[in-house]
Amino acid sequence: MKKCIFMWLSCFFIFSASAQGIENLEKATINVAEKVGKAVVSISTVVKEKIGGWRFESPFEDEFFRRFFEEFFGEFPEREYKRVGLGSGVIIDREGYILTNEHVVRGATQIKVKLSDGREFNAKLKGIDKRTDLAVIKIDAHNLPVAELGDSDNLKIGQWVLAIGNPFGFAIENPEPTVTVGVISALHRYLPRLRRRERTYDDLIQTDAAINPGNSGGPLVDLNGKIIGINVAIITTSGGYEGIGFAIPINKAKRVLGRLIRGEKILYGWLGISIQDLNEDLRSYFGIKERKGVIVVKVFKKSPAQKAGIKEGDLILEFNHQKIKASRELVRMVTATPVGEVITLTILRSGRKREIRVKVGKRPEDIEKLTYYEEEGYEFRGLKVEDLTPYLKRKYKIEENGGVVIVDIESDSPAEKSGLEIGDVILKVEGERVKDKEDFKRITSKVKGNCLIKTNRGYFVIKEK
Repeated sequence: MKKCIFMWLSCFFIFSASAQGIENLEKATINVAEKVGKAVVSISTVVKEKIGGWRFESPFEDEFFRRFFEEFFGEFPEREYKRVGLGSGVIIDREGYILTNEHVVRGATQIKVKLSDGREFNAKLKGIDKRTDLAVIKIDAHNLPVAELGDSDNLKIGQWVLAIGNPFGFAIENPEPTVTVGVISALHRYLPRLRRRERTYDDLIQTDAAINPGNSGGPLVDLNGKIIGINVAIITTSGGYEGIGFAIPINKAKRVLGRLIRGEKILYGWLGISIQDLNEDLRSYFGIKERKGVIVVKVFKKSPAQKAGIKEGDLILEFNHQKIKASRELVRMVTATPVGEVITLTILRSGRKREIRVKVGKRPEDIEKLTYYEEEGYEFRGLKVEDLTPYLKRKYKIEENGGVVIVDIESDSPAEKSGLEIGDVILKVEGERVKDKEDFKRITSKVKGNCLIKTNRGYFVIKEK
């Protein structure tokens, strides 16, 4: 009997504690919704687009068909259309400054804001940052409700959060925002650029709190009512909510907020390299036991990296003596570094560690238009050679530790006619051992007539003509 009473009491207390916990969570959710919801606004934009000329949508469309229809129907005049967009934002200052996404207000000729109390204002764009997809707009109002900025550096997976948005404030009678509840599902998420998403996102907060289309720019808040992120994107196959939403960490916004308010251009650090993570095979090849480092795949022309002497195939192990575990980690470090600051990269080249100081440059807006730097090799009778680097050894599966590697052969040249191939390693010229590119240049500059070449595949004769 006593045992039954004890079990009954235990279950009662557990149930009571659970019920109390649920009630506390409910109260916290209600308090946050009431407190922060007053500072969440609906944003409506008008974007003017010009569309002109004949638009022939057909699987057979080509230049011939386009000209045929233009001659038959005549040219269609260019027309201007107005496209309306809806989004959300959050008031961060009593004087009317509102934080939202850059894509919510991009290209807008008119921006209107509707508050949760129903008041409407015209807004002015103060500053944008395309890279982080953040923008600040301002309305001419005072003593407004403000949401408090929190700290996104110490978030935990499983932490309860609320996503608040107001995309339909202009379309419904009740302008109060909507609230959804969930948890932080993951941290430091990466979203690559896709056809329908024109930018890359990095270091995002992932949540299962519903973020529907139009909630972009609204806040993601914790149970203390503090903003920990700005809602920015969803992953969906249907166009609606499917349980995977993303927010920009508020600390990333805080780093640029002052400059956005002042209308200043946001600058990001840039080295000018294309990098790749190291997999198990690459770590084994380079003899790296720790899970660290990235390999330089390409170097941009006239970039800070090229000027400092960074080369293809270099392994970057540390940034200012901080170990690099992945390429995205290095990107975050570089972009957060002030332009003009000199940093130290610890690299591994040809089995040796060295430190290279690099002056961080300004990230160009049109990186896609830049060209990569290719180190100029020495040419001899139609072939071009380079020093044997770890990158080239891996690329051409070379086992030799000395000589120079052929990286290009001109068509119909004496070198091509001799039977030499790209990737061959030249070990000797006219019986003299070749250590590097300077050796090869020195020896071949004295050669007259036919030239005997020894490679890792055997001997070849390069004729003078």
